Amino acid sequence: MANIPPDLRYTKDHEYVKPSSDPNVVVVGITDFAQSELGDVVFVDLPKVGAKFGEHSVFGTIEAVKAVSELYSPLAGEVVEINTRLDAEPSLVNSDPYGEGWMIKFKTSGAPSASLLDAEAYKKLIGQ
Repeated sequence: MANIPPDLRYTKDHEYVKPSSDPNVVVVGITDFAQSELGDVVFVDLPKVGAKFGEHSVFGTIEAVKAVSELYSPLAGEVVEINTRLDAEPSLVNSDPYGEGWMIKFKTSGAPSASLLDAEAYKKLIGQ
């Protein structure tokens, strides 16, 4: 059974949005369910700081032994930080997706999207 923290928001594409200490910045990564479906992550391609994305735009890719998948921006905004540790340690996405395995910090350019799911709705999406 996947770990689904109740205080986060989720996308139908299996990214999560976690608040940060700055109310305009969120932390984005893939969910525990997504990393378990992918298998062992071997490479993560992330955007450069300053890159801007619209909601549901592709912001990078994640490569696992089983497949390569696109990563989708859960909100519109600008990348303010990337997790450079993933260059050398992509397996952090598997071992700690909601902690050390985060991918980008994103400065949002508006209100949270109505398309984001709460934990209960995400559980229903993945059949838990």
